[in-house]
Amino acid sequence: MAQVLEFKLPDLGEGLTEAEIVRWLVAVGDVVAIDQPVVEVETAKAMVEVPCPYGGVVTARFGEEGTELPVGAPLLTVAVGASADAGTAAPAAGTAEAPAADAAVSSEYSGNVLVGYGTAGPAARRRRIRPQSPAVAHPTPNAAAGPTPTARAAAPAAPVASVAPVAPAAPATSVAPAAPATSVAPAAPATPVAPAGGPVPVISPLVRKLARDRGLDLREVHGSGPEGLILRADVERALVERETAVAPVTAPTVAAPAVAAPAAVASAAVAPGAERIPLRGLRGAVADKLSRSRTEIPDATCWVDADATELMAARAAMNAAGGPKISLLALLARICVHALGRFPELNSTVDTAAREIVRLPQVHLGFAAQTPRGLVVPVVRDAGTRTAESLTEEFARLTETARQGTLTPADLTGGTFTLNNYGVFGVDGSTPIVNHPEAAMLGVGRIIPKPWVHQGELAVRQVVQLSLTFDHRVCDGGTAGGFLRYVADCVEQPAVLLRTV
Repeated sequence: MAQVLEFKLPDLGEGLTEAEIVRWLVAVGDVVAIDQPVVEVETAKAMVEVPCPYGGVVTARFGEEGTELPVGAPLLTVAVGASADAGTAAPAAGTAEAPAADAAVSSEYSGNVLVGYGTAGPAARRRRIRPQSPAVAHPTPNAAAGPTPTARAAAPAAPVASVAPVAPAAPATSVAPAAPATSVAPAAPATPVAPAGGPVPVISPLVRKLARDRGLDLREVHGSGPEGLILRADVERALVERETAVAPVTAPTVAAPAVAAPAAVASAAVAPGAERIPLRGLRGAVADKLSRSRTEIPDATCWVDADATELMAARAAMNAAGGPKISLLALLARICVHALGRFPELNSTVDTAAREIVRLPQVHLGFAAQTPRGLVVPVVRDAGTRTAESLTEEFARLTETARQGTLTPADLTGGTFTLNNYGVFGVDGSTPIVNHPEAAMLGVGRIIPKPWVHQGELAVRQVVQLSLTFDHRVCDGGTAGGFLRYVADCVEQPAVLLRTV
């Protein structure tokens, strides 16, 4: 007898709490094999194909393409043990939580899983926080597929397709008889507030920090996520409600416009028909990170013009000698690595909780790469141990992977210093924003012919502007200026590197 198992959006690692459905790879009624990719999702880090750890027939999908789901929300249900011919009629009573189902289909589990979820059986599952009031049955076509009450309460949209449509008045089989399908109360919360002394249903440390910083007790927050999971939106809504409740309703008419003025001005500034683009996915992640950098890091910028004529000549000579071609970015990376060896203060991060500066032993060099999806910063591991040829190959590999949108979260995290070559956009200078939680970023403008005094005479030389933005907590201007001056000296006279090799 087939058992219906629910596959939820797994933890994709690196603290990611949600993902957007980009493309479904299977349809309802399709037969899937164990570990077969079933959906392509976009996280704040990269595009990921999610494999299903169960083999069987797809009985339902949850969420349209473009829908953003939190980690733990249902993705699809699979009838395990059903043949392809019988896959269109999934038993309504089968759920992933039945111990008998787990025992019956243990052979259908996969051992190859993503970060954060396993398929070794029910013993590996964490304790579920169950709602204390019965969920309301939704008259959706998926009622026959037997999704759990939690799945219906947590899913942000109705399932994409159905297996066996049921009349809207029919009660859901997995709902307690005391809750008829006709008693719909959209405004009622699916879960009560967490009881005193019990666990608080929240996963994200960012959500906990936001509530702690604003003095909000998470036990007073109703979670809108799966199983009552408290999301960032729930905390922000609770903060707004608290501030609204604190503000006196009968405020003087003179003071009221002062409070409402910012919102009124913002609304009036938006013309009718203006396009609104949600800050989510990669764009949202970039916005959050840059905002956090500007908020937390007291940054400063210094810059200098350098004569890159000798560096360009050295690169041309190296490439003319045969062998793999060396990129200009690889030479600049080598210069940065040597400069960080002399000024390790800039290869560090600040532990704000412990009030400590943490100097990092290895240089994991990030570099800015523009892709069709936006700006990303892949990381070259152990850049300090690589040759110019190895750096060139790794830059090329990561850039191509970024353009294809297949970078993994590991490719985009763990950087200790960032190199930003914005000269490819045809600009001379910029003031880079530090890539939090790093301590510095070096920006490189375009290299163009300019008048330059060389050996006491005016000449046309290849000139580049170098900009260094640094965290003023880790060092003062003298250290930052020394780092930048050393980089400029190496650009002007590449032989300077020979003294440090």
